[in-house]
Amino acid sequence: MINRAILVGVLTKNPELRHTSNDIAVTTFTLAVNRPFKNQQGENDVDFIQCVVWRRQAENVAQYVSKGSLVGVDGRIQSRSYDDQDGNRRFITEIVAYSVQFLEPKGSNPTSREAPPKREAPQKEKEEDLDSIDIAEDDLPF
Repeated sequence: MINRAILVGVLTKNPELRHTSNDIAVTTFTLAVNRPFKNQQGENDVDFIQCVVWRRQAENVAQYVSKGSLVGVDGRIQSRSYDDQDGNRRFITEIVAYSVQFLEPKGSNPTSREAPPKREAPQKEKEEDLDSIDIAEDDLPF
């Protein structure tokens, strides 16, 4: 059986970082994802998808992305339920992210938080070797 979800969308608000009683980081956020077709008014509808990410990835998401950031999410769909304060059963469907990719350069989102200074790559000569690779345009996947 397969349960996999891959999404690209924009955060609707800043991610919320919390810690469990065992001090495990968990971050939740809502992703706005455009539907690939237009409605009767000629506009694209948007789905608002709840996402949750755990541990170190949760800390990274909370630190480096904010409302308006474009991200890619790879994970699985999970459904769960709980009883609210009034005793009503509530159901939640969300994406449990295995990976969250930041899809825009640092500082390109005007609402994003300031990122820490960039660290120097340990092997600078490796980047120079990439310039000498000869790849025909027919070999490119895009």
